[in-house]
Amino acid sequence: MSKKVWVFVALFVLLGAFVLVACQPQAQTVEVTRVVTETITEEGAEVEVTRVVEQIVEVTAVPTEAPVMPKDLVICQSQEPETLYPYGGSMLAATNVQHAIFEDYITTLSYAFQADALEKIPSLEDGDAVLNSVEVNEGDVVLKVGDVVGPLAAGDIVMNSAGEEVTFDGTPVMMDQLVVDFTMKPTVFSDGTPVNASDSVYSFNLLLDPDTPSTKYTAERTASYEATGDLSTRWTGLPGFRDSTYFINFWQPYPEHIWGAFTAAELLEAEESSRMPIGDGPFVLEEWIAGDSIRMVRNENYYRADEGLPYLDSVTFKFIPDTNQLLAQVLSGQCDIVPEPGLEVADAPFLTEAEASGLLVPYFQTGTTFQHIDFAVDTWGDYTDTRYDWFEDVRVRQAMTMCTDRQGMVDNLLFGRSEIIHTYIPSVHPLYPTEGLTEWAFDPEAANALLDEAGYDQRDDEGFRIDPDGVRFAPSLGTTAGNVLRQGMTQIFKENMAACGIDVSLYYLPAAEWFADGPEGPLFGRRYDLGLFAWLTGVQPACELYMGSQIPGPADETNPRTGQPFGSGWGGQNNTGWNTEEYDAACAQALGSLPGTPEYVEGHTLAQQIFSQEVPVIPVFLSVKTGVTRPEVLNYGIDPTQNSHLYNIEEIDLQQ
Repeated sequence: MSKKVWVFVALFVLLGAFVLVACQPQAQTVEVTRVVTETITEEGAEVEVTRVVEQIVEVTAVPTEAPVMPKDLVICQSQEPETLYPYGGSMLAATNVQHAIFEDYITTLSYAFQADALEKIPSLEDGDAVLNSVEVNEGDVVLKVGDVVGPLAAGDIVMNSAGEEVTFDGTPVMMDQLVVDFTMKPTVFSDGTPVNASDSVYSFNLLLDPDTPSTKYTAERTASYEATGDLSTRWTGLPGFRDSTYFINFWQPYPEHIWGAFTAAELLEAEESSRMPIGDGPFVLEEWIAGDSIRMVRNENYYRADEGLPYLDSVTFKFIPDTNQLLAQVLSGQCDIVPEPGLEVADAPFLTEAEASGLLVPYFQTGTTFQHIDFAVDTWGDYTDTRYDWFEDVRVRQAMTMCTDRQGMVDNLLFGRSEIIHTYIPSVHPLYPTEGLTEWAFDPEAANALLDEAGYDQRDDEGFRIDPDGVRFAPSLGTTAGNVLRQGMTQIFKENMAACGIDVSLYYLPAAEWFADGPEGPLFGRRYDLGLFAWLTGVQPACELYMGSQIPGPADETNPRTGQPFGSGWGGQNNTGWNTEEYDAACAQALGSLPGTPEYVEGHTLAQQIFSQEVPVIPVFLSVKTGVTRPEVLNYGIDPTQNSHLYNIEEIDLQQ
C-alpha cells in the first residue's frame, strides 16, 4: 500500500480515537436547590422542620443509547446506465440498478434455476408442465427441423411425436407441444397497484413488438402466452418446440397501467420507463442526477416487507469512471460496495493487501463469461476477396490454438485467478463432458509442424509464413478499445503467433463500432480476420451461438453454407460463419430435448466435442468477477451464474 494511503488511514484512526474520548460520560459539578424536611427535638418534643438547602454536588450523566441511525448504502460503479428500461439495453450497470427496482421472479444461482416471486419452478414431474401430442395440418405454424419457424407446407420436414423426422405431404401429423403453468406470489408495484398476471402478458406482447430491440427467440417459438387467473399465466409452445428451459418461460411483469399509455417505440425514451421507472422491487427510485448518482429509498409496498426486507433504508449508486477514485472512495468510507462494472482482477494485488490490513473485503469469482478469439471462417461480401481463406482449414485453427499460451495469459493478466477453457462452458458446469473433449495444450512445436502440413511451410525474409497464394500469412486481430485486459491479451497473442510464423497486426475500435450490427459492424458484419470479445453463457450451455441458423446476413438471402435463409438476419450471433451439419444436429437435439433425458445430455456433450475438435474460436479463459466491500457490509456475494453482484440487494445489510 502506498505511503499516501497509509497516512490517510492513520488519520482516520486518530480521528476515531478522538471521537471515542469525546463521547465518554463526563463527571461535572452543579449547584442544586432542594427542599429538606428534618425532625428535631425542641423543648423535649420532636417536631418536623422544612427548609430550603443549596448544595454543590458532583454528578455523572447517565449514558443513553445512541439513536438508531438510518442504513444508507452507497454503491460505486464505473458506468452510468444509458437507460433503466429493461427492454432498452443490456448494460450491467443498468442491471445492477434494475435489481433494486424490479423483483426477480426466477433467478439463477450455482448453475441452477430458483423461484423467487413465483410459487415454484414448474416441472413435468409435478404436473404444472405437460407435453401434449397435437395434430397439425397445412398452414399451422410449427417449429420445423433445422430450428425454422413457419407455416407447415408440403415438403417441410418436422419431428413427430414419436421422435421421427417426417416429410409433410398434406397428411395430418402428430407433434409434441409443451404447456406450462406459472403461479405468481402476490407482489405490489411501488405505487400501491397490485401486480397482475396481465402485466406479465403485457410484458410478453411488448417484447414481441418489432420496435422492441430485444431477443425474441423464445417468444417467436410461442403459440400463446395468456393469463389464466389474477396471479397465473400459461405458456404454450409451438408444436415441435421441445424447449429445454420451458420452466422459465415466464415474462417479468411490467406496469401496464403506466407504460400502456406509450407505444413500444416511445417507451425507449419515455421518462416513465427509461429514467424513473416504477417496479415491484425492494426500492423506489427517488432521484437521478445525470452523470453523478441515482438515489433510491425503501419501497414501503414491497411484498416481503413483513420479513423486514429490505434491510436498508436507502441505496445510492454513484458513477465514478476512474478506478483510482473508486479505490480512494471505498477506502475513505464514501463507498460501501464497488461491484462490476468497476474494479478488475488487475486490481487483485492492491485488494489483497487491503484485505490483509482489515480495510476492505475483496471478492473474486470465475463466472460464465468467457473471453475468446474468433476465426472468420466465412467472411461476408467484398471482404471475402481481400485475403486467402486461411481459416477454412481446420488444421490452421487447431495449430493457432496450440500456438496460444492461454495459461500464460491467466497467470500474467489474471494473477492465476481463472482457468483456461476448451469449450463454451466452464469445467464445473454439470453438462461439461467427462470424456471425448479435445484439449489443445500450448505446444508451439506441434503447432508449427501442423502449419507446415497445411501448406504454410514457406517463409519470407523476415521468417513469416507464406500462404498458398504466395502472400504473407498476416491476419489482423480486432477488439474493443480502452479494455486493459484485452489489450494485454492481444499483445501476448501477437507474440505467440510470431513464434509460429504468423504476422498478426492489432487494432482497437470503440465498443459501439466493434459490436455494431452488420453489415456495417466489422464483427457481426463478418468483415474481419480475428476478433476478440466475450460471450456470456449460463445454466443452459449456449450451443446456439455457433449454429448455422445464427450466422448473420441479409434476412432476404439464402446462406450458401446452410442452404437456408439467414433466419436471424444481421442479428445473428455466429459471427465466425462456421457451420457443420453434425454440430447443428447435436445442438438442435440438445435444445429440443428436455432436461434430465439422455437426449439432452447426449446433444450437449456431442456439440461440445465437435466444437473442441473444430475450434471455430479459441476459447481462452473465464473472466473473473471482481468486487469489494467495506467490512461493515453484510450478505454481499458473487455467484458464478448471476451476472449482477446485486441480485439479492434486498438482503444486503450494514452492520452498525
